[in-house]
Amino acid sequence: MTTLTTAEYEACDATGLAALVRSGEISPRELAQTAIARIEALNPLVNAVILKAYDQALAELDTRTDRPPFLGVPYLIKDLHAPVRGLPLTNGSRMFVDPPAPFDSTLVARLRAAGFVMLGRTNSPEFGLSASTEPHRYGATRNPWNLDRIAGGSSGGAGAAVASGMLPATHATDSAGSIRIPASCNGIVGLKPTRGLNPYGPHRGDAAHGISHENAVSRTVRDTAAILDITAGPDVGAPYFARPP
Repeated sequence: MTTLTTAEYEACDATGLAALVRSGEISPRELAQTAIARIEALNPLVNAVILKAYDQALAELDTRTDRPPFLGVPYLIKDLHAPVRGLPLTNGSRMFVDPPAPFDSTLVARLRAAGFVMLGRTNSPEFGLSASTEPHRYGATRNPWNLDRIAGGSSGGAGAAVASGMLPATHATDSAGSIRIPASCNGIVGLKPTRGLNPYGPHRGDAAHGISHENAVSRTVRDTAAILDITAGPDVGAPYFARPP
């Protein structure tokens, strides 16, 4: 096994990185460590990642005995709505000093089961209520193409993380453009899924009168499609759901 160079890492999307792990060219731990190094190098410039969970992520990888399709592929979860086991959730607000969540949301659990490794949380404006990611609690996220520009919102941290090359895809949410605006600002792929396609639970139901949805931002269409294949489908108690494509 060999360590990926920065150029090799940034040339791959999530699907490509997963293929390298399956072929034995790199181990899941080495892949996660490569992503951690990129986050540490780039985050001081753009302020996309506001909570890091490296030790927890690597420890989980070391204890896994299964070989899911995206084992070791790095992922970040937006600091809005989605609980992640062992991580606090602040929704970008100074109001919250939450203890670590005791469970994963259904969507996060599906991503984890597919092998994605949760390295931390991305920046979000307070309660997701802005098209620019500039919460007082964590400071502004900057556009990696031009540090004097905004990264959009409310998934601005996610957009900047992907566009800067920290990782090829990551979690995002959208009510009124919060996936699509950062995708546009940062030159990446962003898809707001159909209502009921991805799960909301188990901690909340249909949000914002049905206009709030979770999905991902990525560098390639095939990654967005692959992630949606993993996460789509109803959770227990869902009042309705959209049939996966």
